[in-house]
Amino acid sequence: MYWYQGKLIESPTIELDINDLGLLYGATVFTTLRIYDSSLDDSLTNWVAHCDRLLLSLQSFGWQEPNWNLVRQGAEIMAAHFPILRITLFADGREWITGRFLPPDLITKQQHGISTTVAFSEFYRSLPSHKTGNYLSAWLAKTHAQQMNCQEAILIDEDGNWLETTTGNLWGWQNGSWWTPPLTEGILPGIMRSQLLKYLPIVRESPWTAELVREFEAIAYTNSLVEIIPIHTVNQPTGSLQYNPYHPSLKQIRGLF
Repeated sequence: MYWYQGKLIESPTIELDINDLGLLYGATVFTTLRIYDSSLDDSLTNWVAHCDRLLLSLQSFGWQEPNWNLVRQGAEIMAAHFPILRITLFADGREWITGRFLPPDLITKQQHGISTTVAFSEFYRSLPSHKTGNYLSAWLAKTHAQQMNCQEAILIDEDGNWLETTTGNLWGWQNGSWWTPPLTEGILPGIMRSQLLKYLPIVRESPWTAELVREFEAIAYTNSLVEIIPIHTVNQPTGSLQYNPYHPSLKQIRGLF
């Protein structure tokens, strides 16, 4: 079941022209949102922020806007069946909305954390300030991490600074405050990141150098789907780093939900 061009379609396949730019080049933008209390208008669902991010990308690329009424209509229909929606927009204004369920192991990861690995520097996201359909590098980085029995990968820049995970923004705790990489480093301006910057009392935005990451007592990543997931181990060529997935500071972020 999915919504496409103003229609609800019950099929596991979608029909696209063989010359469709979204198919050939990943020329789409998308956002993934979690539906809280079965409502698009719940403050945690943050519908307006997700639409604003899509619009910003469309305007930046000079692409056609969709019929926003159809986007809203499709999202409301799909939200009645799924707690997670992915809204994809094509360059010519077509809308495509798919749904899925929460990961069955999400609570376990939220409570006990995950292990990650530092990705190869060649695995960097193109156009990092936008969520485009070209997500190959992030997918390859995460796939490689899973082959190493890790659940996530951390993307890095050419200097080795940590940027973000393949699916979310990074947060670290030390000396009584939260730290997160700045947008100027070339990371996605996540919706959850924006919410937490307003919610948390103290946040320091600074590049995550090799020296800084060794000083953190706890680290985690966030996105609109998983909320917050602690990271207890980061594997890297110079040796693994260990963090406390039960650190009391994590309650500050969980308090938002």
